[in-house]
Amino acid sequence: MAEPSTVATVQKALESAKKRNFVETVELAINLKDIDLTIPKNRIQDDIILPHGRGRKVRVCVIGGGELAHKAKEVADVVITPEELQVIADDKKQAKKLAGDVDYFIAEAPLMAVVGKRLGIVLGPRGKMPKPIAPGADPAPMIEGLRNTVSVRTRDKKTFHVPVGTVDMEASKIAENVDTVLKRVESKLEKGKMNIASTYVKTTMGPAERLF
Repeated sequence: MAEPSTVATVQKALESAKKRNFVETVELAINLKDIDLTIPKNRIQDDIILPHGRGRKVRVCVIGGGELAHKAKEVADVVITPEELQVIADDKKQAKKLAGDVDYFIAEAPLMAVVGKRLGIVLGPRGKMPKPIAPGADPAPMIEGLRNTVSVRTRDKKTFHVPVGTVDMEASKIAENVDTVLKRVESKLEKGKMNIASTYVKTTMGPAERLF
């Protein structure tokens, strides 16, 4: 269950946002302090499964052949065979479009090196390098988890945003997602909550409401 203060802040953010002709994302903004993010080991790069999902469709691509590709066709949004991978990698425009359209990639373990070599230049900077899966394995459980996952990457910036839901979700569910992200981020910081200067909840185009 979410902290009452988190629920109240989320509710205020939802109520203060103007109605739009599209479903806005709800974001958690985190400002860090007393930490040097120019040092790579201090940066956060983590995938967090939200208890109530992201409130929107998350697209997952599976790269693999044989039995894995067959199983993936039932559950993945995009399936790319090893042969198709070569074609896409040779077309930079197509590779960039794929990287932009897909949220998460899964690749058959033996193909990881090839994917890294051929698509790493496109996927790496976007934080979308594939997660490995054993040949012939059932990708359904991994895909299900990724559909509820958000990625946190601070790079060298002390302020970063994490999507925690959409405006058509219940405030209490968004709040639980917020608390889940905060707990994970705090666990990654050397001084925990003491490294967090402030946090805000806001919709895509709405005003920011301070959580703490």
